[in-house]
Amino acid sequence: MDFLKESKIGNRRVALITGASRGIGKATAEAFAQAGYDLVLTCSHSYPHLKKFGGELSDKYHISCRALQADAGDMQEVCNIFSGISRLDVLVNNAGISHIGLLSEMSAEEWRRIMAVNLDSCFYTCRHAIPLMLQKHSGKIINISSVWGNAGASMEVAYSASKGGVNAFTKALAKELAPSNIQVNAIACGIIDTSMNACFSPEEKQALIEEIPADRMGKPEEVAQLILQTAQAPPYMTGQIIAIDGGWH
Repeated sequence: MDFLKESKIGNRRVALITGASRGIGKATAEAFAQAGYDLVLTCSHSYPHLKKFGGELSDKYHISCRALQADAGDMQEVCNIFSGISRLDVLVNNAGISHIGLLSEMSAEEWRRIMAVNLDSCFYTCRHAIPLMLQKHSGKIINISSVWGNAGASMEVAYSASKGGVNAFTKALAKELAPSNIQVNAIACGIIDTSMNACFSPEEKQALIEEIPADRMGKPEEVAQLILQTAQAPPYMTGQIIAIDGGWH
């Protein structure tokens, strides 16, 4: 069923945010809801939590919100997401996973999974989103990347490679879509205080913080604010990899 027709949205802007059940994605959903966007939110796990959160956003900000359980790294599941969307103004590719360990000890399945969720997902969602944006001759695609996509990180080779791919994907697609007034940018995050970094011990976190000129980890809400600002930026800004890292890199 078409989400837009079902919800009788009207002419409000519509944003799709993947990986919206926690961390940066959750903060981004709230920022866009507060700004008056109607939302389609996805997660691969924690669907009951996401559905409850979506209802809270609808009640608080008087917007329409649909929560869906879907693996962004699965082509068919992404296709299912878009089967209920007839128009789209903003796509935020936030779904992502990490892997810490020696490359020599990483299995092919682990490598493939990182690439599917972090990089292939951008292809799947953009392939479906672009025709919707072409209908209006406008749109914003924002891919969530990492400083490691530029610098690389020891013990995170697959993650770094996937985010480096996201950066190249962003720059190339921006050139391809610029004549159609569709902007493509990426946000390269530094160390953000989310559950993705729960794998680090307090001592390891402190060692990382000591390397950051801002002397702290970033907040998900700060990244969300930048994502919203990027969605509202002048259309001449495209193909950019925008770092938010406290001056780290």
